[in-house]
Amino acid sequence: MRRHPHVGRVTGRRFARLLATLALGLLGNRAAAQTPGSDEDPAPADTPHFDSKGRQVTGTTPPPKRQKIIFPKPLNYVEPQYPPAAKAAGIEATVVLKLTIDIDGKVVKAVVSEGAGGGFDEAALDAAHQLLFSPARKANGNPFKAIIKYRYAFELNKPTAAELPPATSNGAFRGRVMGQDNDVLAHAAITVTVAGDQQAPTAATSRMVYTDAEGRFSLPELPPGRYRVTITAKGYETLGLSETISAGDELAADYRLVPVAVGDVIDVVVQGQRPPREVTRRTLQKREIERIPGTNGDALRSIQSLPGVSRPPGIAGLLLVRGSAATDTQTFVDGIFVPIIYHFGGLSSVVPTELLDRIDFYPGNFSARYGRAMGGIVDASIRSPRSDGYHGMLQVDLVDARALLEGPVPLADGWTFAAAGRRSYLDVWLGPVLEEAGAGVTQAPRYYDYQFMVEKKWHNNARFRTSFYGSDDAFELLVNTPQPGEPALSGNFGLTTSFQRLQFAYEQRYGSDDAFEVQFALGRDAVNVKLSSLFFDLELLSMLGRAEYSHKLSDRVKMHLGLDVWGGQASVAARVPKPQPIGTPPNQPFSTRATIAIEQQRAFYRPATYVEMELTPLARWRIVTGVRLDYSRDTAAFSVNPRINSKFDIVTGFPRTSMKGGIGMYSQPPQFQQSIEPLGTSGLSSNRSIHYSLGVEQELTQQLEVSLEGFYKQLDNLVISSPTDGNTLDWRNSGIGYSVGAEVLVKYKPDERFFGWLAYTLSRSVRQNTPDDEEYLVSFDQTHILTMLGSYRLGNGWEVGARFRLVSGNLQTPSVCDPTSEGCDPTRLNAIFHGATGAYTPIPLGARNNERLPLFHALDLRLDKAWQFDDWKFSTYLDVQNAYNNQNVEGIT
Repeated sequence: MRRHPHVGRVTGRRFARLLATLALGLLGNRAAAQTPGSDEDPAPADTPHFDSKGRQVTGTTPPPKRQKIIFPKPLNYVEPQYPPAAKAAGIEATVVLKLTIDIDGKVVKAVVSEGAGGGFDEAALDAAHQLLFSPARKANGNPFKAIIKYRYAFELNKPTAAELPPATSNGAFRGRVMGQDNDVLAHAAITVTVAGDQQAPTAATSRMVYTDAEGRFSLPELPPGRYRVTITAKGYETLGLSETISAGDELAADYRLVPVAVGDVIDVVVQGQRPPREVTRRTLQKREIERIPGTNGDALRSIQSLPGVSRPPGIAGLLLVRGSAATDTQTFVDGIFVPIIYHFGGLSSVVPTELLDRIDFYPGNFSARYGRAMGGIVDASIRSPRSDGYHGMLQVDLVDARALLEGPVPLADGWTFAAAGRRSYLDVWLGPVLEEAGAGVTQAPRYYDYQFMVEKKWHNNARFRTSFYGSDDAFELLVNTPQPGEPALSGNFGLTTSFQRLQFAYEQRYGSDDAFEVQFALGRDAVNVKLSSLFFDLELLSMLGRAEYSHKLSDRVKMHLGLDVWGGQASVAARVPKPQPIGTPPNQPFSTRATIAIEQQRAFYRPATYVEMELTPLARWRIVTGVRLDYSRDTAAFSVNPRINSKFDIVTGFPRTSMKGGIGMYSQPPQFQQSIEPLGTSGLSSNRSIHYSLGVEQELTQQLEVSLEGFYKQLDNLVISSPTDGNTLDWRNSGIGYSVGAEVLVKYKPDERFFGWLAYTLSRSVRQNTPDDEEYLVSFDQTHILTMLGSYRLGNGWEVGARFRLVSGNLQTPSVCDPTSEGCDPTRLNAIFHGATGAYTPIPLGARNNERLPLFHALDLRLDKAWQFDDWKFSTYLDVQNAYNNQNVEGIT
């Protein structure tokens, strides 16, 4: 953990901390797959999709009271010509097209969005050009050009319901609808139609039901025969297939839908704890993430506006979750560990929003899939590159610039690629400004990140991906004049952090019952800190791997078996002051402390395995129980961590009411500097924690929902330092503590005009160095955390938003009292002077962290303007942070 001494009073006026950021972005986004562009507001999320029989499949939420846009409706159906070779070989396929429909309802352009090859794509395109639609219309009745997605299913002739022999009894059809990552999809629409019927569906030939909160549906009393099944859910591709119902039998099946990225549909999801394997779920739609004020449209920064997340210091890119230390929360990209998720200063994340498919954020009680952490988990999943042509994006603002290019790989059938990069240029314009002002900055903060991937998908539900990505941050400051009492703080101060990953991933699904996934990566992580003659260099060369096999044992039991491995070599070279024992007041002078020199290499190996069971004893009740077994070579010990989560729907229909809860054990190995001698101590064991949570979720309206959750984390066996007679520290597993709190989220889900939420967290985080020591609050303990935000579409491409935060100040240990305060002794000795070094050692005034800094509050504003063209989009935004320039205090010395 790096400590930076305060100089004087640090307030909101300092540029690097809380000075308002004014960002003017220029975004050129190839949006060929977006819903119709017009002078009106962008189309709502219910972008139309049509199955192969020409039936419109809309979103599952009720239509808005004021429908601004009338979508195209099919007027005919044209059967595609089945490819002879595929028909002879018994091959079936599905092709998804993107159709451009003019103001006369004719298809003027058709391209393949999701192809099948083998002649299927050409047949679908030939048939699509003969389709007729009623044109899309504005509220005033004027027609306009529209873009929709249309799915053709090629199926071999089989007996239809009318052709099957008469049956003596009906059958039944039930199942569950999920996303690709086992997310249950509530309110999905399931339509069954007698196969071969190309006329408009009637009550005699078609039935429709919606999934419940568990993603389940049931269709009893279906006449035996072959049926066309169409499944649609908001934000997902329509799924069309055939099923046969037998007399007297019940067909049970699970279905998985593929997310789409059209218009404002969901393509980035932030989840509190994703079901079915965790307790609660919080989702943010793409529009919310891109428009949250104060984040510059960065998806990963939106996490900081959710309940349970403390406000970090102004220039620290830290994740402080439910009272845990920053090192207690781990971050992943596609299931592979990465050391940081934010660039220097927390200005942006290391993965661009445009590449994200989903962000899983677990503030506690996370699945046995994850370990080596006691706080929270952030797992950013990268989406698949687009295959329907080449697409690009460029964004420029005052802080950085980023670009993205994606599409099919030339001369490689079925392969797609994506390449992206970002580079800040604070060093370009801020460096000269600070140098001219005499700030002594050798190199202003700069960062960059990059991502490159190629991917191949097969029609048997298999996918392979190779990716290379990384990040690099650097900052250097020249200290010409030492601080009073700190002669060691002179010369150059520099900080560099970087990581790289070469990653391979393979996924395979075997029907609806089995799935297998494996990830493997080679990585390098580096941290370099220097200050005059002092330095600290840490390099990790790692091999990381993860594999999971999922198998459905029965309709109500599903099993997950997994392996999670991390190993490699750690190299440490350092000359640093002797570390301060935990409990020592902060900001003790470097000049008064002995130095330690170290240069070592140490192999590390941390394998783990886990098993997890999903149980659904009732349709409204889900139980997920599992156990994880970890081993760490650092500690030469095993850790066994059992966990259980449960969710019960008291009311399954609208308005849904759910209870949720969980309990689990978690362990975290010591940090490398704690276990590698002479900085560390051998023979340590892992830190331990038990997570408890209990909550309720309530839908109030179709747009408004409320969740309330309480949490308690019991901590023990914490690694704590204590002084010795030599130049080392004695690290011991003697620390204990707890974090307790409650979280409230009142959320208005996005409609055609507005979205917003109110998040409030009440928490307390306490530690003891030993069971006999006094309790103290952690430095980042924040009793009250309130966030209110909202964004409103004004029309004509304009949108305005605001975010207000009110947070308790952080804690510190003072050494000087206020002479005007009651009980202050002006004659009290505040520090000890060391004549040999010319430094002062502060004498703490009272117990540790007994003084709370003033209340933090800030207002962030955002204004957007977008212009939609046929094949691209241009937008500008203004994002003002701390709009009224409140002087929020980060520290006092």
